[in-house]
Amino acid sequence: MSAAPDPRPLTGEPLALDLLNTRWTEDGVTRDLLADTEGLAVWLAGNGLAGAHPADADTLRHLLQARDALRAAVDGTPAEAAQLVDAVLEHGRVRARLTAASPAEEPEFADPAWGPAWLAARDYLDLLDRAPERIRSCAGGDCVLHFFDTSRNGTRRWCSMAACGNRAKASRHYARSKEN
Repeated sequence: MSAAPDPRPLTGEPLALDLLNTRWTEDGVTRDLLADTEGLAVWLAGNGLAGAHPADADTLRHLLQARDALRAAVDGTPAEAAQLVDAVLEHGRVRARLTAASPAEEPEFADPAWGPAWLAARDYLDLLDRAPERIRSCAGGDCVLHFFDTSRNGTRRWCSMAACGNRAKASRHYARSKEN
């Protein structure tokens, strides 16, 4: 069974931000990919997690908990966010190994239903380690999407230049033309 196409306007961000972007605004209406297990299946498939983790109610519940924790981490108070993210991270660990080819690290979960949630929370820690200032919210008016700014000079402002960026530029142009 293949998952339906992903309807979200922004995909391909790091796992933690991609999880945040499962809730978006379209034509003034909030949409949520994780409203049901069918949407969960789409998200798992889009992130290469479909075979290893079940698209069931437990996985969905844990993933929603992780999304709330990550939202608090990105938009909320640091102390509360740390507790929420840590509560997700308690359900897994990294196991260090030596393989024939090289050292390796593998995530382990007591309950596989926690896997996607734990991986997203762990990815957030990796982003914080790498460049916390590059974790951004879209500057588009009612846009709720997040992205990791990979631009050379670190000045990306919008989730998408074609959508939010274009609206902002058109709005500025309209405002300037009204002044004249």
